[in-house]
Amino acid sequence: MIKALILAGGKGAHLRPLALHIPKPVVPLANIPFLFFQIDRIKRAGITEIILSLSYQPRKIMDIFGDGTKFGVIIRYTHEELPRGTAGAFKAAENLIEDTTLVLNGDVLTDTDLEDVIRYHRTREAEVTIVAARVMNPTGYGLVVPDESGRVVRFTEKPAEDEVTGNTINAGIYVLERSMLGRIPAEGLQSFERDIFPAMLHDGTRFYAYLTRGYWQDIGSPRKYLEAHFGIISGRMKLPEYPQKSCPPNSWDKDQVSIDQVSILDGGCVIKPGVVIENSVLGEDCRVEEGALIRDSVIWSGTRIRAQARIERSILGRQCHIGEGAHLRPGTVLGDKSIVTDYSVI
Repeated sequence: MIKALILAGGKGAHLRPLALHIPKPVVPLANIPFLFFQIDRIKRAGITEIILSLSYQPRKIMDIFGDGTKFGVIIRYTHEELPRGTAGAFKAAENLIEDTTLVLNGDVLTDTDLEDVIRYHRTREAEVTIVAARVMNPTGYGLVVPDESGRVVRFTEKPAEDEVTGNTINAGIYVLERSMLGRIPAEGLQSFERDIFPAMLHDGTRFYAYLTRGYWQDIGSPRKYLEAHFGIISGRMKLPEYPQKSCPPNSWDKDQVSIDQVSILDGGCVIKPGVVIENSVLGEDCRVEEGALIRDSVIWSGTRIRAQARIERSILGRQCHIGEGAHLRPGTVLGDKSIVTDYSVI
């Protein structure tokens, strides 16, 4: 039976300060722990057994998902004290892997039809199939060049600008046959992208790329995390039904505030008269006082925004305090419990 493995052990260094006190795989995305988006997508492919490969703050992830039964799946865990890379994490789960395995990097938001990816893999009798996506700027990703049949003829991890010959990149989703485990050493750091995939090209392995035409976005940096929210707000990426989510009644008078129809607010928020909220997400128990403006921003739970504050294209962590009249410039990212004083501009 095919299983899924989610590589959820990263520290999220590029997402700090947001991922300083919470693992990147469970940062809130539209007020839902990020990993649930991947679990929901895996379930839609008919896969009900999921392995989570953990390393950084594993208990915070396990406390949310448990054995998976409340989400309609079976979740098992592997834990690495020292991360061994993407291929090393796959090898560490060897005792749980019996057959073909779907592997996802733990920071990829997509509506790719994973059932179709698996079908593509089997039709080509591939040992490895990677999902590829087209992006505007491929630097910073793994560049994938397939031939007309879909077979990968070139794979370059994070190429220099003068090495970029296309815009098709590794989307961080793989279908792997169990035979792949024999290619990975039992010890040491091993990366699919830097070690295993390039070596496979030299061996003539049946290595294919599936080009997704669905929505795809990684959340590896604050800018990309914000873009992922815009993908949801715009409707390009649909929200899953998160079974643990329950909102109390709205704590605001719709006739005295201006909140557009696309913004996502937890019902526990308190919104005072004169507030304007556009294209934004607010988490549980946020409090926004009179005349404040929030535009193109993500506000995590428990944050208080005082009167006449102005927040644009920013991300605020949990339990922040934004003083009266304060202005946050576009691109501002504040970690948990940050304080911005009254009338300051940052």
